[in-house]
Amino acid sequence: MAKKKETLSIKPLADRVVVKAAAAEEKTSSGIIIPDTAKEKPSRGTIVAIGNGKKDEPLTVQVGDQVLYGKYAGTEIKIEGEDYLIMRESDIFAIV
Repeated sequence: MAKKKETLSIKPLADRVVVKAAAAEEKTSSGIIIPDTAKEKPSRGTIVAIGNGKKDEPLTVQVGDQVLYGKYAGTEIKIEGEDYLIMRESDIFAIV
């Protein structure tokens, strides 16, 4: 499966990464539709840009990786009309 790469006009610094959050769940597994007010903030996304890492700590994630991160991790930003999160690599729990 090929990883889709997006090009952004932003380059994160040091150990920061830019993540495109996955869409929130629209239905439960039993088929119940979830209203907008009850949807949880997604904790999964795709890395679209990475920094250069710190001097003695290179980044372990790459552009295109699917990752899990903390519920309140990162700062929401809007680039070219799209919503993204910018966070430190240490806020990422796992690569899926």
